[in-house]
Amino acid sequence: MMVNVNSITLFYKKSGAGHPLLLLHGNGEDHSIFDALAAKLAAHYTVYAIDSRNHGQSEANEDFSYEAMAADMAGFIEALTLGAVDIIGFSDGAIIALLLAMGTPASVRKMALLGVNLSPADFTAGSLQFIKDTYTETGDPLFKLMLHEPNIPIAAVRDVQTPALVVAAADDIFTQESFARLAETMPNAALLIKHGHDHGSYIIGNDCLYPDLMRFLG
Repeated sequence: MMVNVNSITLFYKKSGAGHPLLLLHGNGEDHSIFDALAAKLAAHYTVYAIDSRNHGQSEANEDFSYEAMAADMAGFIEALTLGAVDIIGFSDGAIIALLLAMGTPASVRKMALLGVNLSPADFTAGSLQFIKDTYTETGDPLFKLMLHEPNIPIAAVRDVQTPALVVAAADDIFTQESFARLAETMPNAALLIKHGHDHGSYIIGNDCLYPDLMRFLG
């Protein structure tokens, strides 16, 4: 399905019935990373798995910023008159969810932030070097994005009242300290560490997070 928001066309896949639940993918991916998880969640929620701008089947645009993508999601919620939604965001999708909760808190009931970062400084040294090298080799604007954004001061999340589940892999591309600091700073947040997993292995094509998400979303 397609919807036009902020003068851009977004693709989304809708399934299930119940409270609206948005699934937001990571950098360079599309909605299909959630297929296994969405199949289970659709038994309880109306699931909207969305391709962000410049990804998947959504429209390309010169603005790659997280702020623009968050504005897209605010427009998506408004265009479909969804009210307060739940969001499961992975990596870039988690950044978008957090920005949405900060900018339009009434639009987000609960959010699961999977593999989220507040700043490029949250990358492990090896991961940051990989991104720098890849951008030098390819000039890919999606890698440039990760080198410069997001820039969310830790103090700014102290006022985020939205219930949040912060999920990190034991072998993540971001430091464990960054996840712990975020979960400790947000007043209604809990931290979950997925042992035996890397940044994407517990979510991309995987439904192992389903029990944890159901307990959190209620």
